[in-house]
Amino acid sequence: MILVTGGTGLVGAHLLLQLLKQGRKVRALHRRTSDLQGVKKIFGYDGETSLNLFHKIEWIEADINDITPLETAFIGVEWVYHAAAFISFDPGDYQKLQKINTEGTANIVNMCIANKIKKLCYVSTIGAIGNSLNGSQADEENPWSSQDANVYALTKHAAEMEVWRGSQEGLNVVMVNPGVIIGPGFWNSGSGSLFRVAKKEYSFYPPGGTGFITVSDVVNMMVTLMESDIKNERFIAVAENLSYQQILTKITTAMGLKPPTKELKQWQLELGRWFDWFRNLFFKTGRRITKNSVKSLKNREIYSNEKARNMLQFKFEPLEPTITFCSRKFLEENP
Repeated sequence: MILVTGGTGLVGAHLLLQLLKQGRKVRALHRRTSDLQGVKKIFGYDGETSLNLFHKIEWIEADINDITPLETAFIGVEWVYHAAAFISFDPGDYQKLQKINTEGTANIVNMCIANKIKKLCYVSTIGAIGNSLNGSQADEENPWSSQDANVYALTKHAAEMEVWRGSQEGLNVVMVNPGVIIGPGFWNSGSGSLFRVAKKEYSFYPPGGTGFITVSDVVNMMVTLMESDIKNERFIAVAENLSYQQILTKITTAMGLKPPTKELKQWQLELGRWFDWFRNLFFKTGRRITKNSVKSLKNREIYSNEKARNMLQFKFEPLEPTITFCSRKFLEENP
């Protein structure tokens, strides 16, 4: 039996589909408020045969911070994929991020140890990889600093420490650190924001850039690692390093829309940050543009995928077919 946390998210939903297509027996956690229909939609993208597989998921209502239901969920489990996380870059959400991302991961690790799980795969983020310096590519060994990290990266790095702690206590672990994950169906979170922005045909684009990867590549890497003899290693999951102008141009082109042509200046980013601060002060809307996010939008981060290519013989797929598919589905579902 395989247990998947975060099964109602982008990575988790696609992972469940792949595991079921391989004939695996899977159990997935969901919270009381989770939208299982979103997962069903992902299965439907793959055709009627895959849609029928949705009903083979054994759903367990459990929160990763609620120990008693977790104990039930782990009964008979041998393999665990931990993809559950709360994503926010608002400093006001730090306590919630810490509770879910760090403490929740500690609970999963403890359950894995107690139940003698054969292997744990943890989904982290490139935000927990040290920055690329002076135009060089960052790899898995780059030193990480909390100095300029956003609150999400802070809690995911702390979660990684819990996973490595588990490895010291005898648990076999593998970890992936994905860049921005491109995939369909979840338009209100993660890379879905790129498609929302592209549809508005803004003239401006941020000057920075980062690493990107398709959701199918992330899932394939996770499954490959779990089925291998590799343990206690982490892998950057980035297919291409692109500027924000390049990724927005690819998406707008796929949508048949006008691409952005004007680079946002530093003063414009700072003005947006202060406007966001005042809006949150008076309307309590939450922070969307922080000092750290301005730095992220301004800087170009470059990541190496050589470890995955060499150690796993992993072949990354191009982004364009997935961008085209996502663009078509986004326009269909958001007319």
